[in-house]
Amino acid sequence: MVTTLLPSEGARWDTYVAARADATIYHLSAWRRVIHNVFGHRTHYLVASGSDGAITGVLPLARVKSRLFGDFLVSLPYVNYGGACADSPEVARELEAAAIDMARGFGVSHLELRSEAAGGTALAVQVSKVSMRLNLERDPETLWKRLGAKLRNQIRRPEREGVECRIGRHDQLDAFYDVFAANMRDLGTPVYPKALFEAVLDLFPDHASIVTIYRGRDAVAAGFLLGFRDRVEVPWASSLRAHNRIGVNVHLYWQMLKFCCERGYAVFDFGRSSPDSGPYQFKQQWGAQPVPLHWRHWVPEGRDLPAVNPQNPRFQQAIRIWQHLPVPLTRLLGPAIVRNIP
Repeated sequence: MVTTLLPSEGARWDTYVAARADATIYHLSAWRRVIHNVFGHRTHYLVASGSDGAITGVLPLARVKSRLFGDFLVSLPYVNYGGACADSPEVARELEAAAIDMARGFGVSHLELRSEAAGGTALAVQVSKVSMRLNLERDPETLWKRLGAKLRNQIRRPEREGVECRIGRHDQLDAFYDVFAANMRDLGTPVYPKALFEAVLDLFPDHASIVTIYRGRDAVAAGFLLGFRDRVEVPWASSLRAHNRIGVNVHLYWQMLKFCCERGYAVFDFGRSSPDSGPYQFKQQWGAQPVPLHWRHWVPEGRDLPAVNPQNPRFQQAIRIWQHLPVPLTRLLGPAIVRNIP
């Protein structure tokens, strides 16, 4: 039987998620508050239960009503992971069938389930992205020796320029966001609101950290880390282009890897990339290996899946215009736009 989670049942949901090896930090019930409080989207958390009432599977969903891409259900927006966590493939299919029924009932344009697992459902599968992952060492020195000589030299170069690394949480938020907003402008991408990162720091005090690289008084690179169990992900990282010539972006990633080794994490998730792209090759030089991501879709009969990606020619002119706007203006306009881009 599949039902919808009541607001009072978050602890019950989290107990189940904590026991599931295939769960991510985004499956925890607190992420529901991030989606609702920061972006204003309604959430629908589906729970499968056995005859004894015990949870046998969960599937978090958010309904995004986008002015750009229509009205749809996604698990989960703005992040790389979601989908069903279940005791068996049969329960996962039951949850996905309930999600399709919900999508039909709402009359949405499509349903998207973002997962690492290949699944086994009849849903259309898109495998255009991979997660780049690196097995860490307990001792950062051991990891250092695994890196190539060229990469080690690139890491050391900023040290000769006097850069400094600071690791914190709320105390590094302003610096992180300044770098992040400038980099998003340069990429032609609307920036998330600072409230997103503040909410994550507030709701996940034991899981979230910020690593910042300073050159003098100025923050020039920063990464936001989210750890869960033995895996840590960097969903957001940026550097200022004017300082990349001395390798501050490379130095940032080494400092994040070193920190994660010292914290005892076993796997570093560099985030998703398109195979053979520039970001893919940057991550590959550290020794990261690709893990396919399976994003499954349902659309009503006779309809096409929206092309929600920057490569869509429809968005190229908008990207070029955005790249020439003043950063303060993009910080003002970006959050209202990006809530529509899952």
